[in-house]
Amino acid sequence: MKQSLGLVSLVVKDYDEAIDFFVNILGFRLVEDTFVPEQSKRWVVVSPAGAVESQLLLARASNHDQESRIGGQTGGRVFLFLYTDDFWRDYEAYKAKGVRFVREPKLEPYGTVAVFLDLYGNMWDFLQPSEDHIRFRAGLSVPFKPD
Repeated sequence: MKQSLGLVSLVVKDYDEAIDFFVNILGFRLVEDTFVPEQSKRWVVVSPAGAVESQLLLARASNHDQESRIGGQTGGRVFLFLYTDDFWRDYEAYKAKGVRFVREPKLEPYGTVAVFLDLYGNMWDFLQPSEDHIRFRAGLSVPFKPD
């Protein structure tokens, strides 16, 4: 059996400002932007550069309860984990484009990591995994143990 998460919903205030942030600032690819007339909404999907299976559905809030979750979908915890193959290249590019990092880069046993905020305030881990962590996630080695 093979399964995967097809989409993760991210509640946004406005489709176009969210597309601008993810595509023009973070370098994601716009996969789909289709108007759904029956529901008077758009189906907007973005994907990190080079990603095959991971995609975000940018879902505009449609009521007060959903609006109250914008920027705080996880109650202040890191929400999503964006992996890269070159931490410093992307970190410097994001900083130059105004991405706000709230935890500076740090070398951990699992890789180089920093935390940034998206345009609404959701926290993201930005990570270049270590070779050991990549092998572990692929099932090729035993778990690493932090010191």
